Amino acid sequence: MAGDPKIGFIGLGVMGAPMAGNLLAAGREVIAWNRSPGPLRELDEAGARAGESPAAVAAEADIVISIVSDDAALREVLGGSSGAIAAARPGSLVIDMSTVSPALARRLAAEAAARGVGFLDAPVSGGDVGAREGTLSIMVGGKAEDVERARPVFEVLGSRVTHVGAAGAGQVAKACNQVLVAVIFAGLAEALVLGSKLGVDPAAILDAVGGGMAANRIMEVRRDNFLEHDFAPGFKVDLHHKDLEIALAASGEVDAPLPLTAEVQQMFRQLRAAGHGGEDDSALLRVAEQRAAHRLGDRREE
Repeated sequence: MAGDPKIGFIGLGVMGAPMAGNLLAAGREVIAWNRSPGPLRELDEAGARAGESPAAVAAEADIVISIVSDDAALREVLGGSSGAIAAARPGSLVIDMSTVSPALARRLAAEAAARGVGFLDAPVSGGDVGAREGTLSIMVGGKAEDVERARPVFEVLGSRVTHVGAAGAGQVAKACNQVLVAVIFAGLAEALVLGSKLGVDPAAILDAVGGGMAANRIMEVRRDNFLEHDFAPGFKVDLHHKDLEIALAASGEVDAPLPLTAEVQQMFRQLRAAGHGGEDDSALLRVAEQRAAHRLGDRREE
């Protein structure tokens, strides 16, 4: 490929839109597609070109990036006779950055290989903040030579790129990531409610524990969400619920019990049942508060 590769970008949600914007800001040529037209118009104004379909995007691009909500959405845009993989030119590269099942990632990699197309499963961690700032952690499964082809693109989107193994391995790493993130969110919610109900300022608790072994990135990035009961989504409960379904299903395949994950999944289901599935993960605070009959920051009655 002469010069910088032309980038096709499929999926302009909370994560995809800023990621595509960062590629444009880095001077890359981007042709994009999204199911709903609003984000596509905004990206078009920033200098991208709109494609008529995922297949049309792939037919023009040297590297195709997809980031969509779940297995069903990914099969629709990449798989089958009308998907992006079928339309991609031999020698091009498809990079899926969605969070989906490892089995689907392996299946799509096989479809791509049969057409002479490279494929990487490269899910990300870092949330909307990392997507905007270009500091995502990228976990990659696939061939080493394809990872190197993709590295200049990855370096625009993230600050850490880790090749974790063959096709599907990126999704395995992401499942592990989502287990840890979910458990930390839930533990943080419970700890803050405990401290608050015992009469200590939640902000002071975060300051105190943030300097020790309990310090974590979630505590830094979502501090105000917890303290201000601001559950505007960075990463939605609905999506994390889906991710834990992937982890729990995979755990069943290899008899790896995940009791903490299963408990947090029930907390997510409680939120979804109450109509809070579109809120941020920090809305787990709602469940911890309800269980303790205490709102974070309220003064304890003596």
